[in-house]
Parts: sequence; structure tokens; C-alpha cells
Amino acid sequence: MPLLKEETYTIDDIYALPDGQRAELIDGQIYDMAPPNRRHQGLIMELSFLIRDYIKKKGGSCKVYPAPFAVRLNADDRTYVEPDISVICDPKKLTDKGCTGAPDWITEVVSPGSKRMDYSIKLFKYRTVGVREYWILDADKNRITVYDLENDDMEDYTFSDQVKVRIYEDLIIDFSEIDI
Repeated sequence: MPLLKEETYTIDDIYALPDGQRAELIDGQIYDMAPPNRRHQGLIMELSFLIRDYIKKKGGSCKVYPAPFAVRLNADDRTYVEPDISVICDPKKLTDKGCTGAPDWITEVVSPGSKRMDYSIKLFKYRTVGVREYWILDADKNRITVYDLENDDMEDYTFSDQVKVRIYEDLIIDFSEIDI
């Protein structure tokens, strides 16, 4: 008896979704995305502004993009993600359609339906494509997990802690000061 062939999707299938329906595509598999809640959006906005302000004050060239922002991690048409926050330092990766290649730093804010994606599927994918740093913010668990993917290191923090950004020499984010 032959094995059933699992259907493989492409970015064209993502663009063909009905208006308002959001999904991500990882290695040809589509994962639906639920709309974010107010707290989720508040975290993204506050953190994006802090990062952008730091980069501007330092005269840096990296760019910060909050979701929805298209990131094609591979050179093929089988992986398309919309990280909550993407920091890209190589301007050659940026196009009018988004980012092609691995952002330097990705932050995901966990939603009830995204835990498996954020802690497992995306972690594996981000590690294999060359993302340098990956943060997972889980407000329900009062946990911030920071993966330094360049050095294969991981640390956990709380929303009361100051967290050092690994890709920058002197950026520390004090989560106790973020009002959401």
C-alpha cells in the first residue's frame, strides 16, 4: 500500500487566501494565524519603538519591522513567515515585498494557539536558516526566552527583568518599564 502524499503549498497559496485570513508557510505546510489580542499588539509596539529608537540614536543601519511583514526565509517559495518583530541588518535582504533571507533578530509573542509554532517549529526553522537571535515573549507565563542561535545558548527571564540583546553591544531592554 503506497503512503499518502502530503500536500505541499507555496507562497502563491498564501497570496491566494481570502482577504483578512492570515497564515504562514513553513517547508510547504500552511499554518493558520489567529488575530492578535490587545496585549500582544501592545508588546510588539512598545518593543519595536525601543529597538528603533536605539538604532537611530546609535546611527545604526538595521531596520525594525513589526508584523505583518513578509519574510521569505529560504530561496524557494515554500517558506513565508510573519514574525511579530523582525530586525534586519543587511539591506540587500530587503525588497518592496519584505525580507528575503534570515533576519538578524526575530521576536515572537506567544498566543494561545501559537505555542507549538513558536517554541518548536519556528525555533528549529530560525536556527537552521541563520537567524542570529530569537526571543519568545510569553506574557501568560511571565517568561521571556532568549535564544542566542549563533552561540547555541538560551536564557529565560521574566517581565520584571532587564534583558540584554545579544546582537548589540549595549542594548538592554528593561521589561519592567514596558507598559502594556
